[in-house]
Amino acid sequence: MKRKTRRLYALLLGGAMLAAAAALVLTALEDSLVFFYAPSELAELAPGPERRIRIGGLVEEGSVARAADGPEVRFRVTDTAASLPVRYAGVLPDMFREGEGIVAEGRLGADGVFAADSVLAKHDETYMPPEAAEALEKARRGENNGEKTGE
Repeated sequence: MKRKTRRLYALLLGGAMLAAAAALVLTALEDSLVFFYAPSELAELAPGPERRIRIGGLVEEGSVARAADGPEVRFRVTDTAASLPVRYAGVLPDMFREGEGIVAEGRLGADGVFAADSVLAKHDETYMPPEAAEALEKARRGENNGEKTGE
């Protein structure tokens, strides 16, 4: 075999190995991707219950209900265009209040209730997660086109 031919085969083999390694890494990362949605986007897209997602928006006024016999809390998250019922069993952050911004991570159940594993609240008066602020602004302008943003 000529030197040029061997070099070409070595380059092709190296490229194939690099492509296989990239495919393996992307496949492994696919399970850890969590997409962010606003309540109005979830109403349109309805991802399956097997998919972990994040939702964000404002805690709807008058919607927080605590269970008398346990740590479960139910509330609604809104982006001013739509709202979504959320169920969370655990201790809420100190900054959790009605009318304030939150981001919750979990799964959307078949019954339409979002079962949250974690709830994050804003940390001061001026902060809101960028994704939640963008979704609220889009909803206010009526620009909700069903696009999702990845993290």
